[in-house]
Amino acid sequence: MLLKALLAALLLALPALAAESPPVASPRATATLITDTDHIAPGQPFRAALRLRMAPGWHTYWKNPGDAGVAPTLTLKLPDGATASDIAWPAPAQQPEGPLMTWGYSGEVTLPITITAPSALTLQATATWLVCNNICVPEDGTFRLTLPAGTPAPSAQSPLFQAAEAAAPRPSPFPARISPDGILAVTAPDAITSAWFAPDTPDAIQPAAPQPFARTAEGFTLALTGAKPNQPLTGVLTLHDRTGQTQALQIDAQPGAAPAPLAPLWQTLLFAFLGGIILNLMPCVFPVLALKAAALAGMSATSRRHAARHAAAYTTGILLTFAGVAAALLAARTASDAVGWGFQFQSPLFVTVLAWLLFLMGLNLSGVFLVHGRFTAAGQKLTEKEGLAGQFFTGVLAVLVATPCTAPFMGAAIAAALAAPAVVTILVFAVMGLGLAAPYLAISLTPALARLLPRPGHWMTLFKQAMAFPMYGAAAWMVWVLSQQTGPAGVLAASAGLVLLALAAWALGVRQHGGPRWFLAPAALAALATLALLPGLAAAPPAQAEALQSGQEPYTPARLAALRAEGRPVFVNMTAAWCVTCLVNERVALAPDSVRAAFAANNVAYLKGDWTRQDATITDFLRANGRDGVPLYAVFLPGRPPEILPQILTPSIVLRALGAS
Repeated sequence: MLLKALLAALLLALPALAAESPPVASPRATATLITDTDHIAPGQPFRAALRLRMAPGWHTYWKNPGDAGVAPTLTLKLPDGATASDIAWPAPAQQPEGPLMTWGYSGEVTLPITITAPSALTLQATATWLVCNNICVPEDGTFRLTLPAGTPAPSAQSPLFQAAEAAAPRPSPFPARISPDGILAVTAPDAITSAWFAPDTPDAIQPAAPQPFARTAEGFTLALTGAKPNQPLTGVLTLHDRTGQTQALQIDAQPGAAPAPLAPLWQTLLFAFLGGIILNLMPCVFPVLALKAAALAGMSATSRRHAARHAAAYTTGILLTFAGVAAALLAARTASDAVGWGFQFQSPLFVTVLAWLLFLMGLNLSGVFLVHGRFTAAGQKLTEKEGLAGQFFTGVLAVLVATPCTAPFMGAAIAAALAAPAVVTILVFAVMGLGLAAPYLAISLTPALARLLPRPGHWMTLFKQAMAFPMYGAAAWMVWVLSQQTGPAGVLAASAGLVLLALAAWALGVRQHGGPRWFLAPAALAALATLALLPGLAAAPPAQAEALQSGQEPYTPARLAALRAEGRPVFVNMTAAWCVTCLVNERVALAPDSVRAAFAANNVAYLKGDWTRQDATITDFLRANGRDGVPLYAVFLPGRPPEILPQILTPSIVLRALGAS
């Protein structure tokens, strides 16, 4: 009796067994009906599932089996007032069968449904499933399971439901589109190394056809054979990343244009080098070119060794700064995806400091103060005996003022670089810097070119002083950029800083020319007062948006989609106040009467996006079109894929794109 009592107590202490029907078994598979609870509460949903356990080597199928096969079915007989959902299908695996491709499951799979019943019930279900190895065998079964009313609690089988839920594809956070020729384009991180796609419905694609994977500036593409033109495509996208992780996503790809695949590395490096060379001709770099022109003017009187050392220092400054910009850009994109080329100019603090820096350089060239008689950066002792540090920091400045511009070839190179691994990104940016330094290197290291330079003389002093005015002009431009970012308050603070810096530079110059030592005190106080202005600038609120011109609308994705749905031509201009190339294009190529008349005659909608301060929607548009900086000009004509225009515009280019030439 004591033994029986102990056994009864032990059995009562054990958890209740899961609600699971008797199995329907064959040598190929075992099927049962299970639930995630042993009791149900009226009106409270619970889950039931068909559980299939396949013998080794056998498999069954997903809801879309692919080239062959049949999906399992589960049919319930429910009392009045009870409802049941469809099967929540776990993500499938690829199941190649000779020349065919099917999608399904091997090992074990749980196919859950959600049920709501008004009272206790006896589940009656019939199921069919097809299991295949070298042959296929259809199987079926009838199941019965009684669930009494009571307080619901997880059954012993509830972990199977949790596993099925974890295996279900989650909604994709990545935008996707499908082109008319079957290119599935997905905006996704560059950590994705491969992917494959299974559509929700049969005949949406050819399952056995290869799905070539290609990286793009915004993510990746899969080439899907047999996709229906101009039709949405839904299904499960399975991704593999560099860490070996796999995830399944439910995507809804809408019709759209496919982005261009990334160019091979050699082409990206070539574009980076050519873009760096052309960057010397862009308006952004003119202030630094003024410095280099002054330096070249005296080069004919220097030795080749001296010239080579200066050129090497200048080039080193450029290369290291380009690498630093690349690293900062990668870090910023890790923290926020809405950054791109020239992102630092979206900071009012950076714009203000650069304006002050250029103004100080102008004062130095004008002779207000001297830094050991060399052309250097900010009134500090940045030169050495040979002036190498001055050349180095001039290279640094060249990169800082060049970043608002995007030269031809640069857009594709930057987009490709930022989609590549970090090492490749920094390499591409360094090659771009080499292109920027190449003209000065060529003159410095080629005696024949150096001999073409004029002989030194008094004219060099006047030339140096004249080169101060591009610095003043660049500083004034930076203050104007600041006005677009922070409004009058920011301009007042920046202008006050210019006055204080002028006072500091004048006092320092007086001391350098033999004035009393106490003149250093007002110089230091003025410099400190300037620094005190920076916290307010960093926290300055955005300026009110500049009023658009007649016929222009602010860009939004919804407005672009609505205009395209109307069948109306659309011209999109992505710009920024700090982008000199953008401003020049607007004056030269978009303002002429012939262009405006073409816009009106063709009923072209003009959408303008302002990237002066950070805007994630504009960043998304740039990347979707293979760019990572402004300017970007896109023309959308009805029935045609979007056309991306060059960074340097002319009226004839715009008219041709609109079909008006």
